[in-house]
Amino acid sequence: MNKIFLSGAFLLFMSPQFSSAATNNKMTQDNGAPVGDNQNSQTAGPAGPTLLQDAHLLQKLQRFDRERIPERVVHARGTGAYGEFKAEKNISNLTLAKVFSAGTTTPVFVRFSTVIHPKGSPEELRDPHGFAMKFYTSEGNWDLVGLSEPIFFIRDAMKFPDMIHSLKPSPVTNVQDPNRYYDFFSHQPESTHMLTRIFSYQGIPSSYRKMDGFGVHAFKFVNNKGEVTYVKFHFKSRQGVAGYSGAQAKEQQAKDFNNLTNDLYTTINAGKYPVWDLYIKTLKPAQLNNFRFNPLDDTKEWLDVPETKIGTLTLNKVPDNFFETTEQVAFDPSNLIPGIEASEDRMLQGRLFSYADTHMYRLGANYQNIPVNRPKVEVRNYNQDGSGHQGMTSGDVNYQPSVADNAVQDNPAYKKTTPALEVLGAASHHCKNG
Repeated sequence: MNKIFLSGAFLLFMSPQFSSAATNNKMTQDNGAPVGDNQNSQTAGPAGPTLLQDAHLLQKLQRFDRERIPERVVHARGTGAYGEFKAEKNISNLTLAKVFSAGTTTPVFVRFSTVIHPKGSPEELRDPHGFAMKFYTSEGNWDLVGLSEPIFFIRDAMKFPDMIHSLKPSPVTNVQDPNRYYDFFSHQPESTHMLTRIFSYQGIPSSYRKMDGFGVHAFKFVNNKGEVTYVKFHFKSRQGVAGYSGAQAKEQQAKDFNNLTNDLYTTINAGKYPVWDLYIKTLKPAQLNNFRFNPLDDTKEWLDVPETKIGTLTLNKVPDNFFETTEQVAFDPSNLIPGIEASEDRMLQGRLFSYADTHMYRLGANYQNIPVNRPKVEVRNYNQDGSGHQGMTSGDVNYQPSVADNAVQDNPAYKKTTPALEVLGAASHHCKNG
């Protein structure tokens, strides 16, 4: 029988020079065990077959085979950066959201993206552009999932899958066909406004730094009296707004089809941090009747409503790893905090479901445990198990109601009972009108 030639992993483990103190720079398997040879598989003799016992080989191949997760159906091509938002104006009369308390600085993660084109596609393609923001506030995460335009193509979420199907490549040829999406849009007159904007220079931005961001939908501010104010968000670039013509985009694509990412990251790494000023437009519920159209229709703008600056967004850090951040970050319009609520905008109402459902499909039920999605505040609830569950749960009671609701902790009968989670306070404060 041929002698079994083990990889250096066993020899390294047995070597007296190997110790736990020396492992900081050593390659390990996922279980933390040291790797002795990352270039040669274990074999049964010099000319024998590879051995199934080579755990490092098996794990390396298994992990490689599973490196890809489902690509986003929309917004697949994206670039992310860390930063901070600083609130500058007292608007406590409008909202009790602490993120807008004057002087408060909140860490953020922002992802820019195209909407239709796949991951790895050229960045100079004409498309709406995503401008999504995750605010890690002291009251939980608030996600504002916006665009580079203040409006959208359609006003009813029922039409969204059909619109995306028309914009994506043909199911027969796998080639994008203008006849297909113009066929769809010709039956949607409300899309004309957005189409005219996309086919302007703003449809192909020359820099993510030179692109405005809009919340698109109207939301509700709620103050500590329960009073409602409708609000729209506009992040205005201090770098200005600039874009390419079709010919300029083709020329740039030939030079560098990753120019938007390279421009953003090079600038941030050079310490020239891009800045956006946050402006809001507000309406009281009674003012909704002053328009010739429904102001909660996301295909329309509030042109005659003045803007007020309330804060500043600055991007100042390039992520250390693309997949762990930009690819796994999950923005969800239903991630709201006390003082900010969803309006009756019908398209927004559909997005409240669709985005969270998409992330659960792509990343698993516990996607908000992933570091880039994890709130800075403690998360405590009775959500149970699921793939990737890493919650800090304890105790036997994971339901309500329970005797734990009124448990007296010095009573021997309740010594092992976890106190019930409270559901009171600002989070239970909903609007009185609107």
